[in-house]
Parts: sequence; C-alpha cells; structure tokens
Amino acid sequence: MSKPVLGIMTLYLDDRKRLEERHIYEHMIKEGKSLGLDLFVFTPADVNSAQGLINAMEYDPASRRWGRRWRPFPHMIFDRCRIQKSARFQQLLRFRARYRHLLFLNRPLRNKWTIHQILYTKKRFRPHLPDTRIVQSVNDVHRMLKEHDTVYFKPINGTGGRGILKISRIPGVPGTYEVRGRNANRTIIKPKRMPSGFLGQYLSGWGVKDRYLVQEGLHLELPDGRVHDYRMLVQKNGSGQWEVTGCVGRVGPPKSVTSNLHGGGRAAMMEELLEKWISDPAKRLKVREDAGQLGVDIAQFLDGQYGGLCEIALDLAVDKSGRVLLIEVNPKPSREVFSQVGDLEAYRVSIVRPLEYALYVYNHRKAAKNA
Repeated sequence: MSKPVLGIMTLYLDDRKRLEERHIYEHMIKEGKSLGLDLFVFTPADVNSAQGLINAMEYDPASRRWGRRWRPFPHMIFDRCRIQKSARFQQLLRFRARYRHLLFLNRPLRNKWTIHQILYTKKRFRPHLPDTRIVQSVNDVHRMLKEHDTVYFKPINGTGGRGILKISRIPGVPGTYEVRGRNANRTIIKPKRMPSGFLGQYLSGWGVKDRYLVQEGLHLELPDGRVHDYRMLVQKNGSGQWEVTGCVGRVGPPKSVTSNLHGGGRAAMMEELLEKWISDPAKRLKVREDAGQLGVDIAQFLDGQYGGLCEIALDLAVDKSGRVLLIEVNPKPSREVFSQVGDLEAYRVSIVRPLEYALYVYNHRKAAKNA
C-alpha cells in the first residue's frame, strides 16, 4: 500500500539554490519514515506545470545524501516559505494562486496590523495587546510618543528583527528623540538624537515602499541592559488539537533593540529569565500558566478566523507585574531555540508534530471519502 506523501515547500535563498532549513528537513524526513510518511522538499521553481511533475529534493537518512527525482504532486503540502523581496517570492505567489485547490497544512497568515486588529475584536485578548497603530504619517508616531515614553516602529510584514526602530523621548530634553534599531540587513545602527521636527524626514527615508506600525514600547531590559522576550511554539497534534510545544526565552545582544536569534540574540530557558525578572515563585508559575493558555487561545481563534493553520509562534513579553503581552505572531516559526537551550525533547516534538498532524489530516480525509 502506498504511503501518504507530504511535500515541504520552501524557497531558495539565492540563485545558488541554497536552502535555509536543510537540517530541519533532514530531521523531518527521517522522522517521517518512522511514521510511515513519505516526504520530499521542493520550491515553486522545481514545478513543471505542463507535465504535472515536481523535480523533488529527496534525502536518504542512511547515506545522509540528497538527490533529485521527478515526482507527482504530493497528497499534502507543508508551506515553509518566508517573505522575500525577490522574483522567487513572486513565483511562490503565482504557485499558491494556481494550486489553491491542493491540500495545504498551513496557509499564509495576514500581516501584523491585520492580526492585531482581529485579535483586538476579542475582549479576551485586549489586556494582552500593546497599544499598536498603523502609520499613515509621522503625526501618528508623534501622537504615540505623547502617550508612551518609548515606541517601536516596525514593518507590517517584517521578519527577524529587520528594519525595526526604537524611538524614545529623552528625559529632561523636551522635543528631542533618541532613535536606535536595526536596518533591513539586521545590522545594529548607531544611536541618533534628533529634534522632533526631523523625525518625519528620517522615517520617510527609512520606510521607503513599506508600510509600518508604531507600537507601545515595553520595558524589557534585564539588569545587564539587554532586552529579553519569549518565543512560544503552538502546534496541532496528531488529533488535530492545539498544544504548546514549548516556550523559550531570548536575550538580545548588547545595544540591540530586539532579541531575535538571527540578529545575534541567544536562547535561554524560560524559568532562567523569569527568575531574573520576577522574584515570587507563585507569580512565575502563574505567568507560565497564563502564557500557555493565551498561546492556545490565540491559535484556536486565528485558526477559526482564517483556517488552514497547523502551527504558529508567539513572541511574548512579561511586564514586572506578571502580565503577559503579545508582541507579534509568526506563522513560519523556526525550531532552533529549543536545541540552543538543550531542550532536545521539545526540539524533536516541534519537528514531529506537523508530521503527526499531516497523518491525521490524510486519514481523516480518506475516511470521509470512504464513508
């Protein structure tokens, strides 16, 4: 009897056809074999639409070698494609439109602003959402800075900490701001001080062709001055139910306004960071419980609104009172945070759960057809 086939769709990083998560795919293919699932990797560039075939990348765990073979379309597709400013991404958009009838385990999520708006419609989530607004002009940033001493200026479709600015009022110096951040290449920029009247000119040069949000700045500096937050992975299991796979702390490098690992941050156990932040053990336990329930509730809600989700990551912050706040939702989460803190079981589960969910979907559909 033939095995169910899962195609992992990704994008090449460049014209040399490098893959960002090759080691993750190797683990997935190895685990898939033990589950009775046939996996291969492909990009939209590997598809021959005329023949209905894919020049698939296959991995052999025994020899640890990759190869190519022409294969029919898979039963299911696990979309791991992240936003790129490239012709490859435009090709992806055309693929999604042409083959929307195929069975995708996960569909693209909306941008940060749309997600914030839809979550804000639920009273349940409002206490956990920092003040966030879309930027129509620099006046929106000025208004936010009248209400908050610090704000973050971030692209609505940005990833990995790229293009994020932290803008702060300077105590004792009215009408003057300090700007810190990272450029589109994640490079930390030199801090700048400027009169409020210069901010519009500075931001207009920063956000060419991009739409931005301005978000309430949360004070998340540890005693050593480094910012921290938490990355929670929530996934559907082999029964189609949402579960928290794990939650790991992230600590940014010196002088960074973000904690992203790709930007030089480091991973840390959640409890390790909470102990530095909140002294009361009972309050720390409540934070963990609140965060876990919030993660599952948000995943279920967004899945109900948009459908087609199998995993999301939440970037969370915790203030000194123990309130859990949602910084943003990531629909294409990485898994290396778990291996970096030595939580190999969470790392393994993070790889296996999408495969178990794929089998659940396949068997559920098969049973429905035979009913």
